[in-house]
Amino acid sequence: MSELITENAKIIETKLTMEDHGCLTFWIFIEMSHGCCGIGGYCIGKGFVGAEDFTGSEIGLEAMMRIMDTVGVSSWEKLPGNYIRVRHGGLGSSVTEIGNIIEDKWFNIDSFFKEKQKD
Repeated sequence: MSELITENAKIIETKLTMEDHGCLTFWIFIEMSHGCCGIGGYCIGKGFVGAEDFTGSEIGLEAMMRIMDTVGVSSWEKLPGNYIRVRHGGLGSSVTEIGNIIEDKWFNIDSFFKEKQKD
């Protein structure tokens, strides 16, 4: 595995949607020096407009709260416009971790979901 690249990024948009096959997901879209990418897509609940049953994931809510804590905001809607640090494997790879722009505070979203889903 190659060494991870750390760079600054700006959060340009967030989404919380259940449009993708009846699965509630969150997305954070970021802009970096070489382009834009989306972070997220994890299924954190099930349901769709008109459904009778809805389920949610404590893991998904915790992930969203950890993202807000890492960035330093108290609301999902306040994420856009904030600068963060990201770690990734290079052009074409996924962003594996987000970090606070000033503090040495990181959250590895992928590892978090993998570890929590083992439990």
